[in-house]
Amino acid sequence: MELSKRLTWIIEKVDKVQVIMDIGTDHGYIPIYLVKNNIAQKVIASDINKDPLKKAKINAALDGVSDKVDLRLGGGLQPLKNNEAQTVIIAGMGGNLIRDILENDFDKVKKLEYLILQPAQNPEVLREYLYTNDYEILYEDICLDDNKYYELFKVRYKKGDYISLENLFYEISPLMLNKKLPLLKAYIESKIEKNKKVIEFITDSTEHAIMRRNELKDKNEKLEKILKNF
Repeated sequence: MELSKRLTWIIEKVDKVQVIMDIGTDHGYIPIYLVKNNIAQKVIASDINKDPLKKAKINAALDGVSDKVDLRLGGGLQPLKNNEAQTVIIAGMGGNLIRDILENDFDKVKKLEYLILQPAQNPEVLREYLYTNDYEILYEDICLDDNKYYELFKVRYKKGDYISLENLFYEISPLMLNKKLPLLKAYIESKIEKNKKVIEFITDSTEHAIMRRNELKDKNEKLEKILKNF
């Protein structure tokens, strides 16, 4: 089984654990890899739809790990019992949905050793939520796979005094800026280009359109200032 660069990148962040849950497991590639490589003794693989679970079941059987991959139908953390897993992976969903999943089962989240969260869209929404709701950020990273950038958060709930940041730093991680991660410069440049394209498409002269153009121009000015430090 050959994993994509993104899935391999996610797995690299998993510490050896007894039981882990993979939410939105799709084909079950992550659970299968984790148990085959003795990173986890058991993986609870869940999905809100039946078809992905059927595919995961076939794949687990083909790899001879059906007894270690526990397939469950359901959304978010709902299929997980209290204290049943030490770690949870949520990957490939939007940042808004991941935030809602954490909120909906907060009592379960608080008991986990850590979570690995990899939003497919809107990472800034998830970052703001994590930064302002008592999550300790253990690790943040960027990956480029098939010409698309992905962000990853390794976090755990830990009550503490966390300060709010300027909105720009929910979009560009201050932790990654401090580390000057190799991909970060190109990632910021891609955001600037994306904003420029959006600005070009906003041709209306309504108050909302003008406000949106100015907002994006202001954001690009700040991003370009950050780039000067690289």
